[in-house]
Amino acid sequence: MNLLLGIDIGTSGAKIILLNADNSQIVGSITKLYELYTPKPLWAEQEPTDWWKAVCTGTKELIKSKNINKDDIKGIGLTGQMHTSVFLDKNNNSIRPAMLWCDQRTEKECNQLTEKIGFDRVIDITCNPILTGFTAPKIQWLKNNEPENFAKINKVLLPKII
Repeated sequence: MNLLLGIDIGTSGAKIILLNADNSQIVGSITKLYELYTPKPLWAEQEPTDWWKAVCTGTKELIKSKNINKDDIKGIGLTGQMHTSVFLDKNNNSIRPAMLWCDQRTEKECNQLTEKIGFDRVIDITCNPILTGFTAPKIQWLKNNEPENFAKINKVLLPKII
């Protein structure tokens, strides 16, 4: 059997699906939930290691429950949260909890960046205004509010890249 493995790193959990590549039938699926942390109003965070554990555990459980030979998996597709920022140090370790796409703490930073660059120039470059869920204001927020963590940044990734 030729199988495809689909993995979605969502806001509420990791959803994993096995699909028969020959007839597009779903062989099985599983969802592994993880926590959403809101330590302050407008904040939304998660631990990237929770995503990894959920994907690994869920994939193993699904393969075992369906008695699948791993060699039958011919491809893997990934999808996940947009605009969630994962800050990594030089050793590729997470510096702090990830700031989710729905995190709204960066209004001040959006205004700072827009003023510095100019609204018209922002639109010319990106075709969007700078919004609170985007990555650039989150990086600026870290610089303004957690300079010790900002200094450690080596990479900023999205969930499906880690």
